[in-house]
Amino acid sequence: MPELPEVEVVRRGLDDWVVGRTVESVQVIDPRSVRRHLEGPADFSASVAHTSISAAVRRGKFLWMPLEGLPTPVALVAHLGMSGQLLVEEPDAPDEKHLKVRLELSAEPGKPGELRFIDQRIFGGMFLSHLIPSGDGFPGGTGSSLPVVPEAAAHIARDILDPAATPERLYAALRKRNTQIKRAILDQQVISGVGNIYADEALWAAKLHGLRSTATISRPAVNRLHAALVDVMGRALEAGGTSFDALYVNVNGASGYFDRSLNAYGREGKECYRCAEQGLLSLIRRDRFMGRSSYSCPSCQRKPR
Repeated sequence: MPELPEVEVVRRGLDDWVVGRTVESVQVIDPRSVRRHLEGPADFSASVAHTSISAAVRRGKFLWMPLEGLPTPVALVAHLGMSGQLLVEEPDAPDEKHLKVRLELSAEPGKPGELRFIDQRIFGGMFLSHLIPSGDGFPGGTGSSLPVVPEAAAHIARDILDPAATPERLYAALRKRNTQIKRAILDQQVISGVGNIYADEALWAAKLHGLRSTATISRPAVNRLHAALVDVMGRALEAGGTSFDALYVNVNGASGYFDRSLNAYGREGKECYRCAEQGLLSLIRRDRFMGRSSYSCPSCQRKPR
């Protein structure tokens, strides 16, 4: 499933290739991919057509494009789900096997004429959502200075790369809960955009076990975790995200390479790099957690008793 770095890579691509252009027409090929637009596929197509895309904005894994030309402030929300892709293509390019929605864009020299939403597993989708005040007066997300957010994303907390998401705010949010630290940072209402891969990587970097209790976690530990999350997300962005298969790509169809830099996730039975540097042999272990795999070092990430 795409996490914050992967969605941010897509957002940056939309900012480069799509923002400022007009949607000339919309074709909904599979109505299931606009099921969250309650007025139906025909209304979705008619509403989006002839609007202009003013920005590409992201909060956590939520991605939206404010539209100009409608009576009220509205954004086109695109959620990638588990396998969603947004690609910019030439109109005469062959249709992808799992093409769900096609947006014809106004002509601009050097830029492809279509934005396509592809989704193999159909957990993602596109829909319209009214823009409402962000609540705290800060910009709604990365990519826009306006303090507005889609109503559908208003419940999502600010993500770790948001300037307003400080270590102190993370500490306060964690101490309000009585749960395990990994469960908390996967909660999109605590801090958004963190998924299983980057949670394991940040916890390894911060030397924290995922089962550590938030009720007793200290400020220094949260400071380490916050710094680790920022670092991991930043390095993943530089690498273009993490790609384990062909499902995650950027808007030009290119894969990311951060999977080559992972320290914990997916490394079951392999030596812990940090322990090896100290002359110790400790093998990364895999445990079941919330129905998925969780990776950690038993030596430098001691499991709480």
